[in-house]
Amino acid sequence: MNTPFLKVAVVGSGISGAVCASTLARNGVSVTLFESARGPGGRMSQRREKTEDGKELHFDHGAPFFSVSKSEVLNLVQEWQSRGLVAEWKEKFGSFDYQTLKFNNMEQEGLSKKYVGVPGMNSICKALCNESGVESKFGVSVGRVEWLDDAKLWSLIGVDGQNLGQFKGLVASDKNIVLPRIAEVTGRSPPLDLKLVPELSEKLHNLAARPCFAVMLAFADPLPSIPVKGFSFQNSKLLSWAFCDSSKPSRSTECERWVLHSTAEYAEDIIAQTGLKKPSDTTLKKVAEQLFHEFQSTGFNISQPIFKKAHRWGSAFPAVSVAQDEKCVWDKSKRLAICGDFCVSPNVEGAIESGLAAALKLKDSVSCL
Repeated sequence: MNTPFLKVAVVGSGISGAVCASTLARNGVSVTLFESARGPGGRMSQRREKTEDGKELHFDHGAPFFSVSKSEVLNLVQEWQSRGLVAEWKEKFGSFDYQTLKFNNMEQEGLSKKYVGVPGMNSICKALCNESGVESKFGVSVGRVEWLDDAKLWSLIGVDGQNLGQFKGLVASDKNIVLPRIAEVTGRSPPLDLKLVPELSEKLHNLAARPCFAVMLAFADPLPSIPVKGFSFQNSKLLSWAFCDSSKPSRSTECERWVLHSTAEYAEDIIAQTGLKKPSDTTLKKVAEQLFHEFQSTGFNISQPIFKKAHRWGSAFPAVSVAQDEKCVWDKSKRLAICGDFCVSPNVEGAIESGLAAALKLKDSVSCL
């Protein structure tokens, strides 16, 4: 049986942190997971909204789906599939040229497998964070992380000053734990001071990330003139992707729901004007209008939506991979693993790979104590 001092703390409940926590727990390591949000998911979160007349809507406003190419990840995804957490999204996709207003590369159903969580993208993270051996604490923000050199333990302190416990190992699956730029958003220093791990500092000091705005749309009636359920944009300065969220397996089809993703350049331009702090309602309404107008300008018969709202992903999409070979950033002497899609590749599979790698490092290190 693990003693309290054999516990590992995992900070962040996105897919990388959730996979890491679950894998550690399955290997006999007791895990406490901390998440500042009300629930798990990170970019795999599902957004719950309401129309003016009180109708509840759900949107996968971050990662719309994921694909798999690595065998170790496929094994995990197939297990999730057998548990009813994952299903294939079997729809046509394409690429739309905004200059010619025509589709290119119409992708046929089954050409490549696209997986989604069911009934929402966050369903996978929810299940993993509730597995035996994982104690998940949501709505708890870690304000400071300290290394107790005498005891060889990590001490976690909440933003309110509360002692969150001492741990033999630490996993930071949220890059905001170490990013100096987080101070521009919160007014506080990042919880983990990179001076504690100087040999990792250069690799992590300035993790480049690309921002994105997501616009959630709901329509009273279907949009039959759009021949695909997901498409990328070519030659649009505003839009990069559009997805029909309600066409995914196990989703409500009461109304048709679409999610639009902006280009990074558009998001960077807005942030340059408004700053990194939480955008105002006025800014979000402007973004929603601009991106919806671009969507309407495709030439399809797109009616006015019954719901329209924008969300900003400030630094969610990594622009670099910092540990492609190791798959996570690891300090053996302090039993610290930093994992996420920014380590391997900027997608869900990369995040899963990194979480698995971090769990392996911690499992071997902690079991030797």
